[in-house]
Amino acid sequence: MNSLGASVRMRGLSLIELMIAMLIGTILMLGIFQVFSSSRAAYQLSEGVARAQENGRFALDYLQRDIRMAGHFGCVNDQAMMRQNPATLKTTFSAAIHPSLDFGVSIQGYEADGSEPGEDVSLASGTAGFTPALPAEYAAQMGDAVAGSDVIVLRYLAPEGVPVTGISGTAAQPVFEFDSSRWGVLQSGVGNPGIFGVSDCVGATVFQAQTVAAAAGTIALGTAPNNTVELSQVFTAGQTMLYRAESAAYYVAANANGGSSLYRLRFLYTPNAANPVVQKEELVEGVENMQLLYGQDRELDSAKPPTGYIDRQYTAAQVESTAPAAVADAWRRVGAVQIGLVLSSPERAAAEQAGDAHKLNALGVTFSPPSDSRFRSVYQTTIALRNRLYGN
Repeated sequence: MNSLGASVRMRGLSLIELMIAMLIGTILMLGIFQVFSSSRAAYQLSEGVARAQENGRFALDYLQRDIRMAGHFGCVNDQAMMRQNPATLKTTFSAAIHPSLDFGVSIQGYEADGSEPGEDVSLASGTAGFTPALPAEYAAQMGDAVAGSDVIVLRYLAPEGVPVTGISGTAAQPVFEFDSSRWGVLQSGVGNPGIFGVSDCVGATVFQAQTVAAAAGTIALGTAPNNTVELSQVFTAGQTMLYRAESAAYYVAANANGGSSLYRLRFLYTPNAANPVVQKEELVEGVENMQLLYGQDRELDSAKPPTGYIDRQYTAAQVESTAPAAVADAWRRVGAVQIGLVLSSPERAAAEQAGDAHKLNALGVTFSPPSDSRFRSVYQTTIALRNRLYGN
């Protein structure tokens, strides 16, 4: 009797019981996998959204900071100086030689072909072209520009300067003296700057230095190769400020990781150098497109003061078409810039956004994203050119 009971207890599982156990285990594993997959997709989407938002904020910060400097030429802005007859904003350069030295135009745009409001731009393909056409000096550096993305060029004096403590030399080729301990202010992150602006509350002149003696605190205009015109304005020590001049262009281009980024080209001239050292800086990754519209003052006549009312938004090509005379006058009446950026996550974000239902729109331009499962979003802002508002 005892032997039979032991035999029954040692019989094990039947085939049906084993199959039921395997089915239950499979269902549990499928549930766990589904939970893991959903959690992973939610994490990827959250990470993609966060990266796109972060990059969008950084990109707008960079652009806002520099665009707001347009028109800065000391205590009187470029617009006020150019309205005087004769104009008191001058340079010693010939812009025909180097467009990057055309400091008479502080802000200038180039509209990507086929990217006007109402157009549909593909984020995956296309050949970059611009209206107006890029000057050769810029085009040579922007061969990697993405199609359908605009370009903006800025020229201005750096926000901080140093007082001129003395002026020697001749009237046409002066030597400006300053406190040598403040050389770092003039450098403002540039190792060996050679383009400077000297300004008082009457006028300003941008020039290239032939020699810079930082330890002695002197900058000599001299016969630097880009000084094709002699200094014609008279400045007084104690009433004059010295600034480093900045010339830069922003555009979107392919990056080394197979994506695209917002880049800044800085045209840096060293003392007595004929050609610039072009510094290409990758600022923010994930920027796939940049759209720009320019707000013009209601009054376009350069002989009349601006009204302060910015009531029209134009593309770069449209701004130039409004010029009553010189194209530069039309750009001097720009008082605001609207920016639209398309940002994508660096990696797949488990969010398929291809198709008409997921098209993005920035400043009236519609974008067709590729089928790469990256999260994309649009970030827009309006930047007031504080040096231009109300004709200050």
